[in-house]
Amino acid sequence: MNDRTFLPLNLAVLTVSDSRGEEQDTSGHFLKHAAETAGHRVVAKNIIRDDIYQLRAVYSRWIADAAVHVIISSGGTGITGRDCTPEAVKPLLDKEIAGFGELFRQVSLTEIGTSTVQSRAFGGVANGTFIFCLPGSPGACRTAWEQILLPQLDNRTRPCNFAQLIPRLLEH
Repeated sequence: MNDRTFLPLNLAVLTVSDSRGEEQDTSGHFLKHAAETAGHRVVAKNIIRDDIYQLRAVYSRWIADAAVHVIISSGGTGITGRDCTPEAVKPLLDKEIAGFGELFRQVSLTEIGTSTVQSRAFGGVANGTFIFCLPGSPGACRTAWEQILLPQLDNRTRPCNFAQLIPRLLEH
C-alpha cells in the first residue's frame, strides 16, 4: 500500500502545428484533459507554428517560470522539412532524458510497428523544468501519457518517479 499523498504538478501544454487551431487541437486537448483528470494543474496552453525561434521563445518563457514544473508538447518531432521541435528545444536543455524517447519508441512499436522509427520524441530538463516532446498525433500523445508520463509524474509511483526529483533538479 502506498502511503504517499498525491502531489499535483503545474504543467504547460504546447501544440506545434502549422495547420491546427484551437478547435482542431485534439492532441493538446487530450493532454490538458488527461493531466487535469490525473489531478495536475494546466497553468498554460498554447498553439504555435513550426518555427524554431517562436518555439524557443515560448519554451524559454515557461522554463524561466518557476511555477511551471513540466512542459509537454505535441508535434514537430517527425522528419519532414517543417518538423523542428528537437532543433528548437534540445539546445535549451541542461540534460536530456534519453530513456524517455527510447521507451516511447519501444512502447509505440506494439501499436504502430516500425513506423515508430520516424519519431524523434524526446525528454529533458531545463532550469528545473521537465520537458517532454511528443509526436502530434492523438494516439501518440495517449500512448506517451498513459504508458510513461502518467505514472512518472505521480509522486506515488514506486520505486521512483520524475515528480519526486523536482526539488532536486537545481542541485549543484
